Amino acid sequence: MKMKRILIKAVVFLFFCNSLLAINFSTVKAADYWPGSVGVTAESAIIMEQETGTILYSKNIDDEHFPASITKIMTALLVLENCDLDETVVFSADAVYGTELGSSSIARDVNEEMTVEQTLYGMMLESANECAYALGEHVAGDIPSFVDMMNAKAKELGCTHTHFNNTNGLPDDEHYTSAHDMALIARAAYSIPKFAEIVGTKNYTIPPTNKHADPTPLNNHHQMLHYYKTNKYIYDYCLGGKTGYTVVAGATLVTYAKKDGMTLICVVMKDNTTDQYLDTTNLFEYCFDNFSTYKVADFASISEDDTNVTGILSENSELIQVDKSGLIVIPKTASVLDVSAEVIPYSDESNSSVIGQLRYTYAGRNVGFANLLFTNAKTGSYPFDNLPVEKGGSGKQYIQVNYPKIGLIILIIAALVALILFIKSKSSDILLYKHRYESRHAKPSKKGMVIIRNNGRRRKRRK
Repeated sequence: MKMKRILIKAVVFLFFCNSLLAINFSTVKAADYWPGSVGVTAESAIIMEQETGTILYSKNIDDEHFPASITKIMTALLVLENCDLDETVVFSADAVYGTELGSSSIARDVNEEMTVEQTLYGMMLESANECAYALGEHVAGDIPSFVDMMNAKAKELGCTHTHFNNTNGLPDDEHYTSAHDMALIARAAYSIPKFAEIVGTKNYTIPPTNKHADPTPLNNHHQMLHYYKTNKYIYDYCLGGKTGYTVVAGATLVTYAKKDGMTLICVVMKDNTTDQYLDTTNLFEYCFDNFSTYKVADFASISEDDTNVTGILSENSELIQVDKSGLIVIPKTASVLDVSAEVIPYSDESNSSVIGQLRYTYAGRNVGFANLLFTNAKTGSYPFDNLPVEKGGSGKQYIQVNYPKIGLIILIIAALVALILFIKSKSSDILLYKHRYESRHAKPSKKGMVIIRNNGRRRKRRK
């Protein structure tokens, strides 16, 4: 069954690719261009769209810099991937005393206990270095092992100019990253709802612990999110982020913002103090003013009647649909007819119905994608599957036969019929056996019995 299903998917996908690639839809329009740049003081900067990973703005994005405390985004990502929020974190002496004196802290004590969730809030809102250290030890047992996890995760995410050497971002010659790599890490982290919740929280209170009788209030240091020392940099569309600063790193900042359904990630590195907020705001405004998102399913449906972008396909097109969550991001001056598309074989371990992707480019840049879904694999309905449009199908009637399952059903029915015929043929023998059994086990009748007393003892005798 599994092999047959794989063959069906392969045949359908290959036919789809051949049909699609036969259509010439890669014509570049005269208006095919990317909006002009915007000036920033940061040495490196990037704007990336969250859903698609499309880069809307870039400046020296592969230059290597010290990240300072935006390192903690990677630490939080690994913690959330490997821990439950209610696990207990115990602060070791190394965690409490092993970080630079006078650096960001919430003054925890040796053997103090907090939950993973509380420790994450301490690390991300107040940038507490002892919290980052304690979380690293909690996840991996020791900091070197956790650092190995950080570098492995960076490689997995496609980072090419990154090497971590601690959990908190304190100065270290072997601890560096780039704006592009940091955007990749920030994008992965923000896909975790709890991370998005934490970095978007303005205030949080850690309840009393085994070492602190009083609650510990926390305030998010990101000045574009809420008032922290000044409200000068408040940005209405800000969703949160993470600040960073050391003398050698300068000001670093990761920020998330959303407007008109488009979520953006901005990373600035090696910036001047306070300029990181002005640069980030200007970059957001530039991108929100010049770019728009479009749902791929709205203009690239796969059917015999819709020929834009994907072209005319055969009857087999009803087995494939475009994922409704797929997006592209292009300049507002452009049209969806200006983009180029390519079919790429692709699979997703979390979704067995994904058999490929439509990947889009514009002006020589990757601007988004949409997964191609094998509809019957998605519903898992066998052996008959007539999918209505509202359930993701074509609305056409078709039958898909699962021969092994049908064979099993026939075998079961045949066995039941044979059993019934066997019982019927043996009905006389069964009745005779039943009669003999009842006669053999019948109790003697009390009629015709007399009781004789003999020397004070009773016994029964038939008349």
